Amino acid sequence: MSLDPLSVVVVTDVSIKNQIATLISHIHSHDKPVIKTIHHVVNVISTKAEIFTIGCGINQATCLPNVKQIFFIMDSIHAAKRIFDFSLHLYQTQSASISHKLREFFKKGDNNLIEFWDCSSNQKWHLYDIVNKKTKKFSLLPIFSCKLSWDFSRKNKCNNILNS
Repeated sequence: MSLDPLSVVVVTDVSIKNQIATLISHIHSHDKPVIKTIHHVVNVISTKAEIFTIGCGINQATCLPNVKQIFFIMDSIHAAKRIFDFSLHLYQTQSASISHKLREFFKKGDNNLIEFWDCSSNQKWHLYDIVNKKTKKFSLLPIFSCKLSWDFSRKNKCNNILNS
């Protein structure tokens, strides 16, 4: 894939195993990966993890110098649609943060562009395939597996509120 010098491609994928989400994104510029990130999140649903990954990708891509075009390659286009859904939903905080960053990006130039491309894993497109394989083979084992339940997270949050 030959890229315009002012373009970046952000390839993202999410995999959830043992209640731990692995989020990987690679940002490519000039046909080379320039940023590779891995995040791990506990007790999160896949849509929220995908939106988080999109937000991280947008933050990183817009910080690169002279970027005018951002192309997102992902297998969950439904998560990208949530960013632009201004009705009440569970992901409003993340959507508002991403929208703010996008507004800043579009204010920088009239020709700035962002596109989201849906790429399922069975298409075997080389850039997406690399990220997809990494998320699938990455296996993080929890140290305290008893502390990964939703009930424990809620109990811990309540205890923190009571303590403060």
